[in-house]
Amino acid sequence: MVALVLAALALAAPPKPHVVWKPIPFGPARLAETAAYAKRHYGIDSYVLHPRAIVEHVTVTTTFSSAYNTFASDVPDAELHELPGTCAHFIVDRDGTIYQLVRLNVICRHTVGLNWAAIGIEHVGLSDAQVLGDAAQMRSSLALTVWLMWRYKIPLADVIGHNESLSSPLHKELYAPWRCQTHGDWKRADMNVYRTRVVALARRYGLVVGPPPRLRPTGC
Repeated sequence: MVALVLAALALAAPPKPHVVWKPIPFGPARLAETAAYAKRHYGIDSYVLHPRAIVEHVTVTTTFSSAYNTFASDVPDAELHELPGTCAHFIVDRDGTIYQLVRLNVICRHTVGLNWAAIGIEHVGLSDAQVLGDAAQMRSSLALTVWLMWRYKIPLADVIGHNESLSSPLHKELYAPWRCQTHGDWKRADMNVYRTRVVALARRYGLVVGPPPRLRPTGC
């Protein structure tokens, strides 16, 4: 089934949405920190990302600039106190502008247990509901997600919200105290609404994206 889904994804070409390149500082020191992080948490001695999933987030801020400045500052994060600083590959602003902050072949710290495999998309807003109700932001977000799914052959089952991270079959965390760490943004009910919209857009381009993720026991 997965092979059929991926074959179908490979045959279609949804348009790439307009993306504004606004990179955060990610020089040799931060790359080295990222490789060391990947070694500690995933057993991978590399900062290179091979995307296999997409994780949707909400910034819990009211402006793009506040989220951008947080990601640009390579300081230990306020929650888990570790380097490199947190980041996401994309931020979708309230007016629909898509900003890309990090190259798609570089690991970003946005989801414990999934950074080694996932592209992170942040949405400026205070809640899932606010983002889902913003027409301009949704149009851009869905266009970006569908294009990334096509480009990297990512099935719908691996398009998840941050709150769903623990049930992902790709989730792995070597540092035991973090194994059950997740966030509250993009709960399953809200992601089901989002994924329904993803499917509708994908169908316009003849993409077969497969079933949504299954609920899996997390042990947490």
